[in-house]
Amino acid sequence: MKIDAFCHIMPRAYYDRFFELDVTTHAANLRKRVSNIPSLVDMDIRFKQMDEFGEYKQIINIAAPPVEDLGSVAISKEMSRIGNESMAQLVQDYPDRFAGFCAVVPMDDPEAAVEEYNYARNELGAFGAQIYTHVHGKAMDAKEFDPFYETVANSGGLLQVHPCRNSGWSDYPTEPRSRYEIWWTFGWEYDLSTFMARLVFGGVMERYPDLKLLIHHGGSMVPHFAGRVGPGWDQLGARTPEDQKEDIEGYPLTKRPIEYFRMMYADTALFGAAHALRCSIDFYGVDHVLFGSDSPYDPERGPGYIRSTIANLDSISLSDSEKEAIYRGNVSKLLGVDFS
Repeated sequence: MKIDAFCHIMPRAYYDRFFELDVTTHAANLRKRVSNIPSLVDMDIRFKQMDEFGEYKQIINIAAPPVEDLGSVAISKEMSRIGNESMAQLVQDYPDRFAGFCAVVPMDDPEAAVEEYNYARNELGAFGAQIYTHVHGKAMDAKEFDPFYETVANSGGLLQVHPCRNSGWSDYPTEPRSRYEIWWTFGWEYDLSTFMARLVFGGVMERYPDLKLLIHHGGSMVPHFAGRVGPGWDQLGARTPEDQKEDIEGYPLTKRPIEYFRMMYADTALFGAAHALRCSIDFYGVDHVLFGSDSPYDPERGPGYIRSTIANLDSISLSDSEKEAIYRGNVSKLLGVDFS
């Protein structure tokens, strides 16, 4: 059995309401993107695509953009509830297709996010939640998010982390917008890596060591720059003048920075790059990697990244027991659920 621990969906009720809302600047890029992927909303198409992979189930979450980018706080709360109840219904209606779901939460109102998480987790059976790398540009190590992290950590739930920026995040300060979709190709990976670093140096991982963070896209840039993350950050302060010292003063840490990064988990959503997947597994260890495809965002709009990820895992000299751990065993242990 293969459990796809990071893939996206837009249940019909959510999809219809999403396209009723006025277009916001933050959501414009991804609004266009999701409008051209039928399997996000059409389950007949989605299930036909899934049939190719035999014993295969998905843990679903709501596709980007984040609900915080759709309008007011009231809208983000409304869309969170629609998303969670409709995903729970899909899991109930199609247990042979969907192993479970991770909730959507309105992080622009941290108190409401805790309430919605508890509702989704305790009443609807969510495995955890998906959050993004910032909320309207606000760093995710801000103290206002601590009650949410504490709630998730105490619940034992999985916290999926997805990148979030748009073309308004320019490539250079002198330009109004990012060009050539650099905001997506490289910008999203910088977003993820920055999120991870701020949770490390901001002390979130120190305060909540039981927090189960699943970082999208193979743990992003961190495995590939382990030398900078390791011995580079062991020299924190060596590059900072005395008059900027406050920029490097964070929460008191009891470990090397790199050790906190290795407390996190990575998925396998690397879009067919086997060498990058090998690097991610080498950095995090087999026991901290979960099969996740990022479906249905491939050029075929559904099966392509599932197929290429399976092919990658077959090509990088993993043992059968290692592949079993990545496909099913690790997520089963993390969630305390038998997916056999």
